[in-house]
Amino acid sequence: MLNISNVSKIQGGEVLYSGATFQINPGEKVGLVGPNGSGKSTLFRMIIGEDKNFEGQVSFPEKLRLAYFSQNVGEMKGRSALQEVVEGDEKIKILSQKLKEFEVKLCEPMSDEEMNNVLMKMGEVQTEFEKRGGYDIETRAEEVLTGLGIAPEDHHKDCGEFSGGWKMRIALAKVLVLSPDLIVMDEPTNYLDMETILWLENWLQTFSGAIFMTTHDRDFMNNVCKKIVDISNRKMTSYSGNYDFYLKEKKIRLDQLKAEFARQQEMLSKEEDFIAKFKARASHAAQVQSRVKKLEKIDRIELPPEDDVMSFDFQSPPRGGDDVVVFKNLGKEWSKPSGETHSVFKGLSGTIKRLDKIALVGVNGAGKSTLLKVICDRTEQTEGEYKVGPSIKVGYFSQYSFDVLNPENAVYDELRDNLPEASDGFLRNLLAAFLFKGDDVKKKVKHLSGGEKSRLIMASLLSQNNNFLVLDEPTNHLDIASRDILLSALKGFDGTILIVSHDRHFLHGLAEKVYEIDKGEIRVYPGNYDYYLNKTTSL
Repeated sequence: MLNISNVSKIQGGEVLYSGATFQINPGEKVGLVGPNGSGKSTLFRMIIGEDKNFEGQVSFPEKLRLAYFSQNVGEMKGRSALQEVVEGDEKIKILSQKLKEFEVKLCEPMSDEEMNNVLMKMGEVQTEFEKRGGYDIETRAEEVLTGLGIAPEDHHKDCGEFSGGWKMRIALAKVLVLSPDLIVMDEPTNYLDMETILWLENWLQTFSGAIFMTTHDRDFMNNVCKKIVDISNRKMTSYSGNYDFYLKEKKIRLDQLKAEFARQQEMLSKEEDFIAKFKARASHAAQVQSRVKKLEKIDRIELPPEDDVMSFDFQSPPRGGDDVVVFKNLGKEWSKPSGETHSVFKGLSGTIKRLDKIALVGVNGAGKSTLLKVICDRTEQTEGEYKVGPSIKVGYFSQYSFDVLNPENAVYDELRDNLPEASDGFLRNLLAAFLFKGDDVKKKVKHLSGGEKSRLIMASLLSQNNNFLVLDEPTNHLDIASRDILLSALKGFDGTILIVSHDRHFLHGLAEKVYEIDKGEIRVYPGNYDYYLNKTTSL
């Protein structure tokens, strides 16, 4: 269905991939993996025709219906969310307009022959309109919008009134409603809450068409994709299995390659020793020459370079009080522009104990992020009280932490501002551990990618000797390898953690206790994330 044949791409003078070849068959669900900067989004742009500056061939049938979702949703305003989704299929829009024109024409006086001709053409358009799902597109659009977390009462709200994250959901709905033969998706789970991720996961699992996607959500890729295409070392390699299978198989293949490399190196060493020993002897000239030619013809095995990954360890923070935070009857209301108030939550009570590693969960809008802001003194509660224990030093990472960065600062200067007492050597080693090496430390913050900004904030946050970390979606923008390193570090952190995350793999690995905000109260589950799921799914 989709064929990538001998594709090579150079970008900014650097080879992204050379001679890449693979195919996606009808109904296949394929994940694309590779480190940041390896060319995943570039490949997607090549497939949809936005980037034509490459060698090789990207081909698919002329009548293939292809839909593309990216993080760049563009301008959205002037139409309701429902209109935006329904009218996202340009072909359905054109066919609908033609049907209206036929209906008008049938009201005009005409001969039987003319009427039959109009009816025949109208029938062809109706067939195509029905085939594309034109008759039930509004119903499907409502179902998808609701599934993606946009309440029915907001379906008729102007798109311009939605925030950027909600506009992404509308853009995603436009793609899903098309029900195409192939959906290409670039990070579809970014900024989605857990409920919505689970809904989307189920939708994609039952979708009859093919999917080609990249995501940093390990569980999501595991549950949706049955084939993986890996971009690394300027090559693309296919693996027939999910993400976990890919990791195991890639290690097996690398181990086999290392064994072959070692055997070849041993053989080469013996041959080169023979040549060096006997090249000056006339009696061995023929043998030497034969072995020289043999070595010239050998296809030498090359080992791939090791991937750069973040590497850091926490220093043990100072010990704080046993009761890290105690809160009682907390309530929070937001004021709307109209002057009305909206209650986010009320009556929340609980205690966070020293060394707790707590996952804070709840439905979208339950107030998880707001509670974190109250606890971290970033917004004032409307009612109730909370108390942070003695000697507690709070490190806070919010979904909007990028706003605290100075866009004009160089990377090094930004870290220096946050760690003014640290030595130059410490700062440079810390930046290197978070993958800022060489001239990267001179790069201005405004030129960093989302993943780079997240790493820079984490480098500062995790080095300030905080003994209580409050983390709101800390894995956004981080690739899977970086998420795994961060998870490993947080598991070894000798302090208290309160985290909101939609990354199930992260929560499974970190949480030792779960607090669920539900209908104005906090339910405490004294076990890990698996324990919480078992308790809630059995209700």
